[in-house]
Amino acid sequence: MDRDDRVETLSEAECLRLLGTVPLGRVVYTEHALPAVLPVAFRVAADGRLILALRAGTRVARALDGTVAAFQVDDFDRAGRCGWSVLVHGRAEVVRDAGERAALRSGGLRPWIPDPGPEYVAITPELVSGRRILPDAGEPAPEPALPGRRRA
Repeated sequence: MDRDDRVETLSEAECLRLLGTVPLGRVVYTEHALPAVLPVAFRVAADGRLILALRAGTRVARALDGTVAAFQVDDFDRAGRCGWSVLVHGRAEVVRDAGERAALRSGGLRPWIPDPGPEYVAITPELVSGRRILPDAGEPAPEPALPGRRRA
């Protein structure tokens, strides 16, 4: 069982730093009045916005445009049962500026399915939170079995 002393609340600065260390996250938005989650490639822009690379022509960009969305990234070590998770909430907007879109495209930010081409959505972080699960220092050693009794 995990102990509370293994869970560390991350500062906003540490969360923002960790965002830049992974290339893939999950955007959480509302579609047809239900929550939807989609894994997407992204980049943290110089101004702090999260730029999501979506496949052009899908409903996702339209569903996100002008709404509040959540974005989650994480990195875990399954064997060590440790890692971190960062959650960002903010306003999402389709990137409409042709120069910015061209710079993103030439910078290599691509959706997982590149055809028919990328569409970009920017999320401006408003609420940022995160947690780190620290490595387990080790479970206590099992008590020795008493003579004549088996361990459970």
